Amino acid sequence: MTRLKSLDILALGFMTFALFLGAGNIIFPPSAGLSAGENIGAAAVGFLLTGVGLPLLTVVALARVGGGLPALTTPMGRWAGIALAVAVYLTIGPLFATPRTAVASFEIGVQPFVGSSATALFVYTLVYFAVVLFLSLTPGRLVDRVGKFITPVLIVALVILGGVAVFAPAGEVGEATGAYRSEPLVQGFLQGYLTMDALGALVFGIVIANAVRARGITDSGLITRYCVIAGIIAAVALSLVYLSLFYLGATSHELAAGAENGGQILSSYVNQTFGSAGSLLLAVVIILACLTTGVGLLTACGEFFSDLLNVSYRSVVIVLAVFSLAVSNQGLTQLISVSVPVLVGLYPLAIVLVALSLMNRLWVSQRRVFMPVMAVTLIFGVADGMAAAGWGAYVPQVLSKLPLAAQSLGWLVPVLVTLVTSCVVDRACGAKRQVSA
Repeated sequence: MTRLKSLDILALGFMTFALFLGAGNIIFPPSAGLSAGENIGAAAVGFLLTGVGLPLLTVVALARVGGGLPALTTPMGRWAGIALAVAVYLTIGPLFATPRTAVASFEIGVQPFVGSSATALFVYTLVYFAVVLFLSLTPGRLVDRVGKFITPVLIVALVILGGVAVFAPAGEVGEATGAYRSEPLVQGFLQGYLTMDALGALVFGIVIANAVRARGITDSGLITRYCVIAGIIAAVALSLVYLSLFYLGATSHELAAGAENGGQILSSYVNQTFGSAGSLLLAVVIILACLTTGVGLLTACGEFFSDLLNVSYRSVVIVLAVFSLAVSNQGLTQLISVSVPVLVGLYPLAIVLVALSLMNRLWVSQRRVFMPVMAVTLIFGVADGMAAAGWGAYVPQVLSKLPLAAQSLGWLVPVLVTLVTSCVVDRACGAKRQVSA
């Protein structure tokens, strides 16, 4: 039986880590750390729960069913499962996340050197997507190209940045501000929630599983095992990056006073610490982080739509790359304003889907539990999406009065109630069927 060598397993873990680590994952922690200040511990724990814990659980859930989102949604029924999968892949792929990797890396890593003209953005995104497309056309070689070559360079740059942030902080840990004074754990939880990495994990699962298969592994048990190990390696690496960047933000109160986002905090720190070389270091980190995430998203979307539409993988990734290039030149602000409401609406569905899949052995009939619970989650997901889009006036006021609604978690209690009710019905129906038999 073919097995992976230790170096190949480590490379697979590095590849998984690189798939998740995008610009947002580098920008959110310093911003949260700056606001958390003295409450950095509780805020960091909350962030790790949703920014690392949820993606890891998603990878595990996907590994158990073979690595694909369509398999995970089977209990929902064919058409409901396809609809959810298409929505997730389009949103996390060509409609938003893939173009955002190009625009974010340009604005943070390249714009300081070349300016913000439309021509500069077009030239950069053209080169960027040419590289992304080249790496995506041979998904079987992602472990070699990304895990063994690109990611080590990214990790070295992150070790330099994170190590200096820990051992040479810009100042003392500052005071907590805003909501981080009273509820740092909840605020950190929400910041990790907003990274949307659980949605990313839903589409990366198939990439990781196929990368294992490309190494000659055919045993389903080994594929699951290697996917889980890769997820754990990625989770540990992400946790170290997040903690160091949290500390960087928490100790930059004086240096980054007035900063509006994590990118400005990072820029202030690296410029003070490394001088002119700091901008180059930050550019390397951001561009490589976005590049690997872009490759993962394009590969995942290509494999999904190739299977769904019965079209060649090569044709699909070329079309998606060109489409993403066009969307990326609309600007980051426009991308966010259009797509964030969709992401907010989808995220509860992703969380509940993964949770139900991990507990699937508890049900007599998965369909009896999945259908009502996911239906209720959809209702509240749509309500959250409408509120995020500025259409809160059209959302029934009673929904805003639910427990945790102020924290964008109003869906949690209704979903739990529906889950308990569905479990009782499932057990009762299962028991009756057995007695009658």
